[in-house]
Amino acid sequence: MVPGVQRGVGADVRCHRGLGGGPPVLTATARSSSLWLWVGYGVLVTYASLYPFAPWSWPGALPVRGLFELPWPHYWGRLDIWANAVGYVPLGFLGGVVAWRHGRGAGWATFWGGVMPSLLAYTLEVLQHFLPNRVPSLADWALNSVGAWLGVGMAGALIASGHLRRATQWRERWFHPHAAGALALLACWPLGLLFPAPVPLAQGQFLPEAYGALRAAVEASAWAQWPEWPQLRSSGLLDFSATALGLMAPCSLVLASARGGWHRGLLIVGALLVGVGVSSLAAALGFGPDKAWSWTTPQTVPALAVATGMALTLAWLPGRWNAVLALVWLTLLLAVANLLPNDPYLDASHDAWLGGTQIRLYGLLQWIGRLWPVLALAWLVASLARRET
Repeated sequence: MVPGVQRGVGADVRCHRGLGGGPPVLTATARSSSLWLWVGYGVLVTYASLYPFAPWSWPGALPVRGLFELPWPHYWGRLDIWANAVGYVPLGFLGGVVAWRHGRGAGWATFWGGVMPSLLAYTLEVLQHFLPNRVPSLADWALNSVGAWLGVGMAGALIASGHLRRATQWRERWFHPHAAGALALLACWPLGLLFPAPVPLAQGQFLPEAYGALRAAVEASAWAQWPEWPQLRSSGLLDFSATALGLMAPCSLVLASARGGWHRGLLIVGALLVGVGVSSLAAALGFGPDKAWSWTTPQTVPALAVATGMALTLAWLPGRWNAVLALVWLTLLLAVANLLPNDPYLDASHDAWLGGTQIRLYGLLQWIGRLWPVLALAWLVASLARRET
């Protein structure tokens, strides 16, 4: 190993390799988003496998030894087969990428990408014995394991062909070394857009529901009578501001984590296209393909145009300045989104979305849409507080 260069979790690949095309040389100051994504995806499959996390009960008719034995299913569903197999492919793929990005060999890649996902799947199937609403299955565990090993194989193929190395070099040229958290958040941003928002792209509305639950608990105990959550009156300017801030949020995160250069403009345009495309996809999934553009309003297109123009202008500023401005945009987004009034169309959108089992993911997308601005704020604060090396 090169003197002064360390290996370990959290290190990132610098754009050079050892002799003979060996694993990438790592530095201790950089970060890799692959580890964040691997852990996050593991949390996702855990959430989907154990939802609704209640009621927990001991399977009285099952002996202790039987808890570790998974039954073979009595019937097969095509959707279940595909979901269980394909759902673990990203986990295996990311495990292989994590091993490569941290300078480990094929043994660690198979452990993180194949063995650990298989152990996780088995553990989750065993835990389903304690959830009456879930059915443990030996076939599900086998399909999960096959999907994970398939993902490891895909990662190995990309590493052997050099495509992953070129992607890593591209990442190092375009983004700062400590941009791993921001890249993971940007990867999750489109998922949150699948859940209907009060105004297009206006993520982060969670305070009214949380306040309502707290208010109901306080009033039930007869402590006091709390007022209703304040809401602003609906207006075109309010909708315009919410949509513009909803696009400025990911764009500002891009500008805070990307190095200076022409590629900043390309990333901003990409964020615009992703926002428009995912919003149309969400409308099509919720109401049908003919309603793909039903999310647009007279304020939507001008707001997206203004936000894109502002982001392209701010692309000339240094990343640290954009990180400070991003705190402003995200704070304003949270304030506006949580003061927006509900309407019958939003309630109908929520009902249609919650009734769609193929896009529901057991409420996970809903929480991503609600908490994404808060997580982005946390990353920005940590980034600004980090001492420059």
